[in-house]
Amino acid sequence: MSARTTIVLATRNAKKVPEMQAILSEAGLDAEVVGLDAYPDAPEVPETEPTFAGNALLKARAIAKHTGLPAVADDSGLRVDELNGMPGVLSARWSGRFGDQSGDKDLANLELVLDQLADTPHERRGAEFVAAAAIVLPSGTEEVVEGVMRGHLIDKPRGGSGFGYDPIFVPENEHRTTAEMSAEEKNAISHRGIAFRRLAARLHELL
Repeated sequence: MSARTTIVLATRNAKKVPEMQAILSEAGLDAEVVGLDAYPDAPEVPETEPTFAGNALLKARAIAKHTGLPAVADDSGLRVDELNGMPGVLSARWSGRFGDQSGDKDLANLELVLDQLADTPHERRGAEFVAAAAIVLPSGTEEVVEGVMRGHLIDKPRGGSGFGYDPIFVPENEHRTTAEMSAEEKNAISHRGIAFRRLAARLHELL
């Protein structure tokens, strides 16, 4: 790239911006990542698609159109083998209105999954975190990549880091939950980290 490029990350989660910035820097891209805090009038985009890729594209398209800049967005969630791949794209709202009323939606979602797996033996508790990352350029060019982290679910939460289902998810070749790992350890193997690193590799050609 002949000039420094600004990429808008379609999130208001300030923690995701330096993560993406570090991944792009590691890939040798001279790009500045900014979040939606820099665009307070940016639209809120409902995640109405049935796939992670579809939701990521919805958000990236809307933010690219709003800002006139390359936009990156992601969507992710937990797929549980015993639940036929659910909660999937519903991961953040799996507990429905009960979760809204509980005051801690993450905990309500986690507890509902544990209740649904209460009689499921260890060997059938396989699961995976999945993330889709999309970039949309103002020209209309689009790209979507996916990252997957396989593992299994335990029956009681462990660890105080992370968020969502992290306290019950143990990645393959690990004995700790992702909530017991440091942010650096988790990012090195996580579904989001994998997806964003794959996207960074593609950005060399797209930008």
